[in-house]
Amino acid sequence: MSERIGWDRRLSVTADGKGLVGHAGAVLLHKLADRVGLTAALGGLWPGGQSATWRDRAHVLVTLAAAITCGARSLLEAERLQAHHAVLFGAAPSDSTIHRTLAGLDEPMLARIAKMRARVRRHVWQLLHLRPGGFPWLTVAGKRLRGWIVIDIDATIITSASDKIGAAVTFKKTYGFHPLACWCANTQEALAILLRPGNAGSNTVADHLRVLRDALAQIPNSCQAKILVRVDGAGATHDLLAHLEKLNTARRTVRYLVGWTITDLDEQAIARLPATAWTDSLDQNGDLQPGYHVAELTGLNQRTGWPDGMRLLVRRVRPSARHRKNLTALEMRTGWKYSIVVTNIGRMWGIAGSHHPQWLDALARAHAVVEDRVRAGKAMGLRNLPSKNWTVNAGWVLAANLGQDLDCWLRLLTLHDQDDLEHAEPNTMRYRLYHLPARLAAHARRRHLRIERTWPWAQTFALAWQRLIDLPALT
Repeated sequence: MSERIGWDRRLSVTADGKGLVGHAGAVLLHKLADRVGLTAALGGLWPGGQSATWRDRAHVLVTLAAAITCGARSLLEAERLQAHHAVLFGAAPSDSTIHRTLAGLDEPMLARIAKMRARVRRHVWQLLHLRPGGFPWLTVAGKRLRGWIVIDIDATIITSASDKIGAAVTFKKTYGFHPLACWCANTQEALAILLRPGNAGSNTVADHLRVLRDALAQIPNSCQAKILVRVDGAGATHDLLAHLEKLNTARRTVRYLVGWTITDLDEQAIARLPATAWTDSLDQNGDLQPGYHVAELTGLNQRTGWPDGMRLLVRRVRPSARHRKNLTALEMRTGWKYSIVVTNIGRMWGIAGSHHPQWLDALARAHAVVEDRVRAGKAMGLRNLPSKNWTVNAGWVLAANLGQDLDCWLRLLTLHDQDDLEHAEPNTMRYRLYHLPARLAAHARRRHLRIERTWPWAQTFALAWQRLIDLPALT
């Protein structure tokens, strides 16, 4: 014990080190942005500078995205991290330069950036198809959804501690913003994020249609043959479901699973279900879940005005303590808590048993992974918006989105076989790779970034760097 207590004997701490680089994992993010063509593609969207004071806007956005991924929470923190990394990436933009860059991102420029991102994403997805194991197709309840791109739509709350343009009281009685986003469940990428005022509705059809349109534009044409869209109960509107049906063409199949707000008519139909209609539900491994039941409600619930062929699946569980105070009369009488999902899935080609209510219920419940994506987004820049200006905050959301892309691409392209890092959370990536210190040394006209060899993931860092070097560049 005495040795433990005296560990600091003859230890001094000074702030005079040289050649040290903190948050060295930023080099992986910058290298990735360069190799997949993101930096060059962004650079082509702005005219060349006419004076020495003109800052490369592409460099500003990429460095800001990397800083946010490494943990920066404000423009000032991003500036300080970039200033520290100037020895690696060149002169760092000030926070005022970052602010001017974000303030200049008007709607036409955001549209051009979105087109550029789609082009880069197409290249990245081609690389994913070529990696060992191929593209990350989803597996739900023991069945592989090969060929299906799964889009999850959900909204979240970004609270604000001060008065900002667009901040308002939200439906949860908090104060801030209410963005809506689409994530690709296959790759964990945030395909589109729509910043909205805090008082924006949860089931605003126009917003759902816009963010879905932007998300579909990010998916390469070669991957758009089979699309599955999953939305919670806020998406159960006539216009959204009708729009999803219209997206079906001779070359594209669009299926959906959408939560449903239970009405009196639904409860009347549920009450008419015979006991034999209920079957045990499945967990995500495909095993039976005794005590959780699913039934087909389609034939008993006759409604007009909804798409032809729409199916209703009802699930029942024993209510938890927090649900008991909100039970309906039917639920109190039967002792079950009910929920309904609507879908246009009859069968999914190539997936045996995809028409069964049990499997479709498991597929719908897999939408819960969107909560992980929301949490990861908030860990990478979306917990707080840094400015009072709406345009600057929208630009910050874009930079955070770019950072999420870089984080996803790095894990999928270079870490897919490394100690469960393919699906690692932001804090895990920061602890193992992004926040590593390193020593920058020069020898024989070359620079060497040296990671401490005793760090458990030092070789993982070096392997990721080598794999980035070996990536085919965007042409």
